[in-house]
Order: sequence, then structure tokens, then C-alpha cells
Amino acid sequence: MRITAFRKRLTDEFGEVRADTLARDHVFSALGGRTVDQALDAGLPTKEIWRAICDTFEVPVERR
Repeated sequence: MRITAFRKRLTDEFGEVRADTLARDHVFSALGGRTVDQALDAGLPTKEIWRAICDTFEVPVERR
């Protein structure tokens, strides 16, 4: 998944403000103690990052 598609999916799911805050501030243990932005900068696959977000915030299967 491209980063632009990933960012759109994040915004669609959480809203623009919450998506930005989540990406910048929320630390995910499943991402090695990184935020979304740090995980992207570290080169982690967007699918792996999206799975971690979905698992943490219990995003319904149909929107994963």
C-alpha cells in the first residue's frame, strides 16, 4: 500500500485531526515502541503499520 493511500485510509477511519495526532503521538508496542510516523520513517511496511492500528483500536474487519 502506498503511503498516500495509507494516510487516506487513516484519515477516513479516524478523521483528519485524530489521524494526525494518532500518527504523531501514539506509541504502538506492535511497531517496536514507535509511532506511526516513526515506523514509516524506519521503513516498516504500511500494511504492517495498518494492522497494528486496526488491532489496537479494534477497527472492524470490513474496514481493515
